[in-house]
Amino acid sequence: MADQGDPLARIADALERIAPCVPAAIDWTSHPAYVWHGGQVRPVAAIEAVPLDRLKGVDRQKQAVTRNVAHIAAGHAAHDMLLWGARGMGKSALLRSAVVAEQASGQERLALIQLDAESLAALPDLFDILSALERNFLLYLDDLAFDHGDNRSLRHLRSALEGSLAPRPTNVRLAVTSNHRAILVRGQDDQASPLHERDRMDDTLALADRFGLKLGFHPCDKDDYLAIVAAHADAHGLDWDEGEALEWSRSRGPLSGRSAWQFVVEIAGRAGKSI
Repeated sequence: MADQGDPLARIADALERIAPCVPAAIDWTSHPAYVWHGGQVRPVAAIEAVPLDRLKGVDRQKQAVTRNVAHIAAGHAAHDMLLWGARGMGKSALLRSAVVAEQASGQERLALIQLDAESLAALPDLFDILSALERNFLLYLDDLAFDHGDNRSLRHLRSALEGSLAPRPTNVRLAVTSNHRAILVRGQDDQASPLHERDRMDDTLALADRFGLKLGFHPCDKDDYLAIVAAHADAHGLDWDEGEALEWSRSRGPLSGRSAWQFVVEIAGRAGKSI
């Protein structure tokens, strides 16, 4: 301990106590997933995902995503992915499940990194970090839409996909989910001029065109909805009624995988089970 009689020593001790702790170095090889926000990273111990065989009504999309994720994990040529379409139809769930399934054959080969639109400006810094690592990474932006007037974030992402002088690391690919193929702007001004609106749509369509794999997700029909309910309910040993399942969804909007899962949560709670 420093000499408490020395004023300089006391000042030094005080500064040490109030100084922020230096964050521990991140191990980019031992976690299945990470969250990147504002240039800071947080490891995730486990990815929350359902088994792939429980995702019903999206067979074509499932086949394409799992094949592409396998290519990423193996370090082969692979596409950036845009999953767009109806809410609650499993876009994000499919991405997470495909990564978890691929990690089961060797977690060290692939990691998922979730980021948000606010972090796009820091992508070059993240690329610098990842390019030096012997691991493959899928960067994931969920439910992407840009705030009105936020052209910088849109262009940061477009540049990251294609168009930057600095090449993107070969061990990094991007996946985006959105409710629309042309990734829309939140709160668009209804008074915008037709020319301004056309320019804005050109920007978002130019972004969408940079994804090599674009997959649409559409509202499910009755049979698919009931198949989703059955997949989840049967996996947890739950009894259920088709009429009640359909009535549950009718009171919540279009048939979707999300409403099917919410119905299963409801009947599991009544049965006193945890899922």
